[in-house]
Amino acid sequence: MPLPFTWLSQRVLWGLLATGIYSHPLLAQVSASKEQLAQAQSWIAKEFQPSTLTAAEQLAEMTWFIRAAAPYRGMQIRVVSEQIPTHEYESKVLARAFADITGIQVVHEITGEDDVVKKLQAQMQTGLPIYDAYVNDSDFIGTHFRMGKTLVLSDYMAGDGREVTLPSLDLADFMALRFTSGPDGKLYQLPDQQFANLYWYRHDWFSRPELKQAFAQRYGYPLGVPQNWRAYEDIAEFFTVHVRELDGQRVWGHMDYGRMDPSLGWRFSDAWLGLAGVGDPGLPNGLPVDDWGIRVDGCHPVGASVSRGGALDSPAAIYAMSKYKSWLDRFAPPQARDLTFTTSTEWVPKGQIAQQIFWYTAFVPDLLQPGNPLYNPDGSARWRVAPSPVGAYWRPGMKSGYQDVGAWTLLDSTAADRQAAAWLYAQFTVAKSVSLRKALVGLTPVRLSDVQSQAMTDAAPRLGGLVEFYRSRARDVWTPTGTNVPDYAALAALWWQQLGPLVDGRQTVASSLHNLASQMDLELARIAERGELQRCQPRLGPPQDAAYWLAQPGSPAPQGDEQPAGQTLAYPEAIRKWQ
Repeated sequence: MPLPFTWLSQRVLWGLLATGIYSHPLLAQVSASKEQLAQAQSWIAKEFQPSTLTAAEQLAEMTWFIRAAAPYRGMQIRVVSEQIPTHEYESKVLARAFADITGIQVVHEITGEDDVVKKLQAQMQTGLPIYDAYVNDSDFIGTHFRMGKTLVLSDYMAGDGREVTLPSLDLADFMALRFTSGPDGKLYQLPDQQFANLYWYRHDWFSRPELKQAFAQRYGYPLGVPQNWRAYEDIAEFFTVHVRELDGQRVWGHMDYGRMDPSLGWRFSDAWLGLAGVGDPGLPNGLPVDDWGIRVDGCHPVGASVSRGGALDSPAAIYAMSKYKSWLDRFAPPQARDLTFTTSTEWVPKGQIAQQIFWYTAFVPDLLQPGNPLYNPDGSARWRVAPSPVGAYWRPGMKSGYQDVGAWTLLDSTAADRQAAAWLYAQFTVAKSVSLRKALVGLTPVRLSDVQSQAMTDAAPRLGGLVEFYRSRARDVWTPTGTNVPDYAALAALWWQQLGPLVDGRQTVASSLHNLASQMDLELARIAERGELQRCQPRLGPPQDAAYWLAQPGSPAPQGDEQPAGQTLAYPEAIRKWQ
């Protein structure tokens, strides 16, 4: 960690700034008031620690922001993002710091993800200046590169935005640029936070000799990190049905949620089918069939149903949804059926859940609250995250898991001066001066330099494998929704609307998936008819008998063995798979 300012170093740096002798490239030709520099200095000392930069480098970076923001001083901009700890920190702390240092006021609104999507969609459709910037999931990348309404950041940084682009932005240091770039190689979004969907489990319970012995006697293989869904199911049954109680409280072998709510769609669209083996091999999302079951011809989506060569209602998809429903009913707390993405997060910190196959690392901060039963007296975690187990149809080379990348997104309908001011704020929230501190608060790192820092090494024992994940190649193969999805806002809502009825038993799994695939095809056709896409619009293929496509190589695959033998690994071996 860089050393903080001392009284002497502050006096020396002030003198160099005053005389013009200090030659850091970021301070060349800078004009900044003494009051603004004092604000920057204060924020660096009291809040922006630790950092991968030295204190002098931090002040140089902040001084550049002061200069670049000078034409926009006194302006107020509005931005919006979803409600997670990282964005709460930005809204409550970084927006105020940015205003104190640059003079640009920021209204950073926090709302639900579904609301962010609706507002972004409204501005893209109407062109009205609702917000100056959005933290929008990179799941929209297929929309942004097709629709032509998003400010292309790589073009902007080289052109109109050159003077307001931070020289030390260091794009090569961002871990997720591949996910925020289009097939044309251009950057459409700047990563602001990212978190993965991993397997979570009680490492301390799995390590108890009496539980290890009981599991091995019953199932014939070791209790450990499950490598496939059969092992996950066995472990869920073991803790829910056979163990039932530990340390005086009821325990459950599985946790999930099932309430009819927009967040139910994320439970499935965030690569659940991909983990089952629905798509084709090929990163980041499978080609020509991706983890949504959508087939493309070149860059043109041609269908999601098996009748058009997709896989959304294929045997692998039916298997995936059947397992979700069975585990929710048999192994999760009864309350889970009425929980949402947000309310379900209250269960893991209670200390009654043995494992969760679908757990977002954005919820790590929830586990760090004082008095949490998931930590040892020395502060080390009693839990771990590990590679996600995969379904019976999964094959090597297929997508291994989902990673959410919330990224700064600007629209071309925004006035130029407001674009510039919003772009400055977006860069401020990920600048090296503040990014490590933000990463330690929200635990959603975006910079490789932060992940590799000593501060992250020091934090690793209480983070249960999160640091190990981001220091491994897994950070590149746990991927967001890809470019096969041409209009995320229009298509994402279909998941919860069509699959909700299977959760409460109103429809069978097969009929619900058939309805979803049919509606997905219809919506792809409507997207093409609206003519809003500037390129790579959907071109639905002619329907054919399902048997034709199931007989072709690749996805969709015919029904196979859905009950392979359970496989587990010890935690160190499971982690080595990430490397």
